Amino acid sequence: MKQSIDNRTLFDELSTLTDFMRWGASRFVEAELSYSHGMSSPLDEAVYLVLRSLQLPVDTPEVYWNSKLTQSEKEAILVIIKRRIKERIPAAYLMKEGWFAGLQFYVDERVLVPRSPIAELVENQFVPWVNPDEVESILDLCTGSGCIGIACAYAFPGASVDLADISEEAIEVANINIDKHDARQQVTAIQSDLFSSLTSQYDIIVSNPPYVDADDIARMSDEFHHEPEIGLSSGSDGLDCTRQILKQAAQYLTDEGILVVEVGNSQYALAQEYPEVPFQWVDFERGGDGVFVLTKDQLEIHFS
Repeated sequence: MKQSIDNRTLFDELSTLTDFMRWGASRFVEAELSYSHGMSSPLDEAVYLVLRSLQLPVDTPEVYWNSKLTQSEKEAILVIIKRRIKERIPAAYLMKEGWFAGLQFYVDERVLVPRSPIAELVENQFVPWVNPDEVESILDLCTGSGCIGIACAYAFPGASVDLADISEEAIEVANINIDKHDARQQVTAIQSDLFSSLTSQYDIIVSNPPYVDADDIARMSDEFHHEPEIGLSSGSDGLDCTRQILKQAAQYLTDEGILVVEVGNSQYALAQEYPEVPFQWVDFERGGDGVFVLTKDQLEIHFS
């Protein structure tokens, strides 16, 4: 009964989208939530959850934010805000959507929430490392939701794209997104333990593999523990998966092909382990680091 009274009082005091955005942001600050899954602040997260709880687009003009809400709309918003606080579920899972390279994707707890800086590389068609007009085939290795590979399909409409992941559940989500983007003619999802089920060669192999080391896994906030550990953890130093990719990638690249891999905070451990390898670390205009590029020739010289 107390909860219903509290809600009635709250609904009397809050009446507009702006009211709930401000109130939600304050509650998120009090709860000391983590914002590592696509949002940059409590206010950003509150604005997003209020809008999407009402099925409004994320770019709804602010002129509408002072619109008064109905009782049922207030209740819908409150349910989502309370779940975000109590269960520490990332906003993307609550709304079953994530964003990558300006595109919307279906996501749930079978896959990681999209947040890779590789989006900037995709939007720039991996220039200057490739000539976009010559790219005919792309592999998104450890694809998860399929967001990187499907974004590549938009960036390279004439290229065929394979999405590969060891997780059958991830492949199920990737297939949802292939259909969501009507990309079945161009994009194929393949269950594969890295390269084990693949036979083609590619002009671009791009991968956001598991790269979190054991210490970081132990220190992660509750939000991260809603994500599949198979998509995060990669041994004591975070490099188990990356080592395998480096050893095998050359044979799956065309002569002018490139390998693009995100290793995040494991960048320093990787550079220390392979000091002779000329990793080209990408500088991002919109922030982010830990992404390297290697050519097929470089891989053959150092990992054959």
